Amino acid sequence: MQLQLQVQYLFLIAIPIACITWTVTHEEIFKEPRDYCQKKSENSKNIVVKKFFYLFTCEYCFSHYVTLAFLIITKLHLGFDDWRGYLISGFSLVWVANLYMNVFAILRIYSKNEKIDADIKEVELKEVKEQKTF
Repeated sequence: MQLQLQVQYLFLIAIPIACITWTVTHEEIFKEPRDYCQKKSENSKNIVVKKFFYLFTCEYCFSHYVTLAFLIITKLHLGFDDWRGYLISGFSLVWVANLYMNVFAILRIYSKNEKIDADIKEVELKEVKEQKTF
């Protein structure tokens, strides 16, 4: 497969990796299991148990395991046709997926700030209208 096509696959396959990782580590639908994992990681005395449960609360850590699953499914390799290509594509997918998640987080914060600003302006406008009626 040509390198250009491999790079296109890299940016394409990173999208579902980022989506799955973000959903499990941030969204409300997985809140209860994530809270359970967080408590287990904080309260466990066994380091292996602590680290195992922590990986479900950390987007960077979890993205490595999601990437591993996608590498098994897609068999994407970058540059080389052997294990080196899988290693390069694995770390590249993690990097691109985390880049996508960071961009999404920034856009989400921006969107929330815009909504808050709009709500504040709406309240101020309502107060001004109420003052004019008196």
